Amino acid sequence: QVQLVESGGGLVQAGGSLRLSCAASGHTFSTNAMGWFRQAPGKERDFVAAIRNWSIGRTSYADSVKGRFTISRDNAKNMVYLQMNSLNPEDTAVYYCAAESRPYYYTSLPDEYDYWGQGTQVTVSS
Repeated sequence: QVQLVESGGGLVQAGGSLRLSCAASGHTFSTNAMGWFRQAPGKERDFVAAIRNWSIGRTSYADSVKGRFTISRDNAKNMVYLQMNSLNPEDTAVYYCAAESRPYYYTSLPDEYDYWGQGTQVTVSS
């Protein structure tokens, strides 16, 4: 059974940093895309960042987080990370880790991801 477990969320002041971790089990995602999404209260789940776990690990980001967030992976540990810097109150949301089941298939659309974690709350105070 595939499981994704996020950790690292919390409360931080504006301008601060957090590092989210996603631990995958039940499947090795070395040839799959994995991503981070977020959902603020009353809003839809939005794409944040994604990484192709194969080859050189090409990444992509939402415009709102470019230059501030960095997604990375450790295939040996089956882990994906999201380093978040220069946080602002608009980044407040529940952050979800997701994994695509199809190998060598990349997408930024949340509906196309097959596995999801339970989410971790990130709150940025002003």
